[in-house]
Amino acid sequence: MTHTDPISDLLTRIRNAYRVKKEGLTCPNSKLKQEILKVLKEKGFIKDFSVEKEKSFSVLNIKLDPDKEIKFIKKISKPGQRIYSSAKELKRVLSGLGVSIVSTSQGLMTGDEARSKNMGGEILCEIA
Repeated sequence: MTHTDPISDLLTRIRNAYRVKKEGLTCPNSKLKQEILKVLKEKGFIKDFSVEKEKSFSVLNIKLDPDKEIKFIKKISKPGQRIYSSAKELKRVLSGLGVSIVSTSQGLMTGDEARSKNMGGEILCEIA
């Protein structure tokens, strides 16, 4: 099964797992997904993640905190419409309670980090 938007698939799996109070989930592995999960782990939205090799492919095992609640996960940039923003135009999510993930020339980082480094880029998603 091919996915046209693997980031959206990852975010949907996380959203659905939190809604049913699961403690973990798995999804196909990619470097971009690993970078997104690193940011989510730094900000406390997930407990941990690991990469496991299966027969011919690798998967990500994501451990969630069932006590934590994610209010929303919103995909901003889509395959058909990429959304770019300069450092000055990056908005805060829920007045600083949420996090936006931005793809910059120096890798993935939160919107606050991109603003402090005066870097713009593609806004991938917002999480609160």
